[in-house]
Amino acid sequence: WEFNGSFYQPSAFLMMGIPGLEALHPWISIPFCALYLTALVGNCVILFIVRKTQSLHEPMYYFLSMLAVTDLGLALCTLPTTLGLFWFNVRRIGFDACLTQMYFIHILSFIESSVLLAMAFDRFIAISHPLRHPSILTKTTVLKIGLAIVLRGMVSLLPIPFLLKRLTYCGKTELSHSFCFHPDIMNLACADIKVNVFYGMIILLSTVGMDFIFIVLSYILIIRTVVSLTTKEECLKALNTCVSHICAVLVFFIPMIGLSMIHRFGKNVPPLVNTLVAYTYLIIPPALNPVIYSIKSTHIREALLRALRRKRG
Repeated sequence: WEFNGSFYQPSAFLMMGIPGLEALHPWISIPFCALYLTALVGNCVILFIVRKTQSLHEPMYYFLSMLAVTDLGLALCTLPTTLGLFWFNVRRIGFDACLTQMYFIHILSFIESSVLLAMAFDRFIAISHPLRHPSILTKTTVLKIGLAIVLRGMVSLLPIPFLLKRLTYCGKTELSHSFCFHPDIMNLACADIKVNVFYGMIILLSTVGMDFIFIVLSYILIIRTVVSLTTKEECLKALNTCVSHICAVLVFFIPMIGLSMIHRFGKNVPPLVNTLVAYTYLIIPPALNPVIYSIKSTHIREALLRALRRKRG
């Protein structure tokens, strides 16, 4: 403990694995390794395919590349502490290291939410205004959107580590997960955390909350446009271009909303449920997104098959 008058701050936190299943951590690490490997390899393949295939140099696939980079970052943020705990029982993480990991986890989560919104906007323009799509979403515009997304995440979350460092901590130092999460750290403080709660809620609602609302509105407008199409084939073709994105949105937002609700209102929720929802939120989307897009996107699948044929040849 670091002591400074009445101010107490732990030198480190202790991370938790899966409660009640500590003896099985080496075996539990096997599916986690498979998920991390899928996330790392799958997203790298998506980036490679988009970069090497000229026909994929379009806004939809630029945004997909942003999603892949974000998913890689999320996987790499949690991989060292999660596998370190499962393999070697390394539970200790320094206070500053924990705040740094937390900051990047939350930034990347917010960026993923914003990228999914940008992809919804791209689908809306492509379906509702196909002739204007190339002039609206130029390479420069896509780049500006990407920079704005990153800056929004970085700036909005910048106060969070400083708000946590000003708190006095006492008693328990055990985190609920094998990674650092803002509500988790905040609840270990024995000081007034109203500012942290209020700021965290405002930022969450004004970023991820607004992103989700605008994604839903985008799909309402897309459905209105699709319904007005003359033939059933045109309707199905238009909707088919959105299936991958809808899956990615559901895979990301459902666990995120669940975890946020548990941390704020689920005092009586079993620790195992809390842990499983947290892992689902941070590990499943990076692993599933490249699989979803590889299966559902004909262009990605064909480019991947061409690349494999060239290597075999």
